[in-house]
Amino acid sequence: MNPFEYVRAGSVQDAVSKSSQPGARFLAGGTNLLDLMKYGVESGSLLIDVSELPLDKVETLPHGGLRIGAAVKNSDLAQHPAVLRDYPMLSQALLNGASPQLRNMATTGGNLLQRTRCGYFYDVAFPCNKRQPGSGCPAFKGFNRMHAILGQSEQCIAVNPSDMSVALRALDAVINVQGPSGARQIPIAEFHRLPADHPETDTTLAPGELIVSVELTPSASSRHSSYLKIRDRQSYAFALVSVAAGLAKKGSSISEARIALGGVAHKPWRKEEAEQALIGKPATRENFEVAAGILLDGAVGYEHNRFKIELAKRAVARSLESLEGMV
Repeated sequence: MNPFEYVRAGSVQDAVSKSSQPGARFLAGGTNLLDLMKYGVESGSLLIDVSELPLDKVETLPHGGLRIGAAVKNSDLAQHPAVLRDYPMLSQALLNGASPQLRNMATTGGNLLQRTRCGYFYDVAFPCNKRQPGSGCPAFKGFNRMHAILGQSEQCIAVNPSDMSVALRALDAVINVQGPSGARQIPIAEFHRLPADHPETDTTLAPGELIVSVELTPSASSRHSSYLKIRDRQSYAFALVSVAAGLAKKGSSISEARIALGGVAHKPWRKEEAEQALIGKPATRENFEVAAGILLDGAVGYEHNRFKIELAKRAVARSLESLEGMV
């Protein structure tokens, strides 16, 4: 490992101020960053420890939503009464996201910033456009079973690994950040990036910006929601395909639907057109399959992952079908 300095931030403003040093990185739970540094994938001349900042609270907002501090541990958030009651898909995503040991360390802010688990990204013996722009992407002709089928580019077909982010995308979360230019809010739809010509950039965070909290607003569909994760083994593993889905009805017709996919793209994947196709329709398998088709429109598979297209469609229909009896 390359040598680095370590400092502990005394406040959010102190952390942001220290981040102006070239090579500075924020450190919270360290469940991703430290691994990447050990492998030589990431480097940092200064690690700014933000784990002791007062960002570990879950607060109720005046409109009934939640403000989740960036330092809230995944295990605590998954078991929070308000999350269990109003956002079950988020609780289920967190509990499916990692081992108990990792959930006890991993934070809300860090989970949003997870980097891809593409094997070529992690192995510095291979070229990787995400690690070194312009070097190439061996996943196209290599082993690509876990890779993207939506939103990919000629530069990168890696996927976002976060389960929590998929649920937050379905819930229209808003991310509060503090940076050198002040505070701002980023809708989660605008937070993660597709690879395009710059796969090395995962998010729209500006240099030195620190995530301080995430805000959620409850809805009828968020209360009747679930998270389905399909993976190679039930124990700790990343998703082949995952679905965060919520459903609400008025009478016999669907009044609201939320659907987001994980394991299929460089960011959590959502198309509001798929949800709109369900509004006013009866909650039938046929209508769920139509919505799934819209959501997966344009999907492109490769040698080892073409199966994910049909798998994702079936997973969406299955998730919505399982919710139909709850509303």
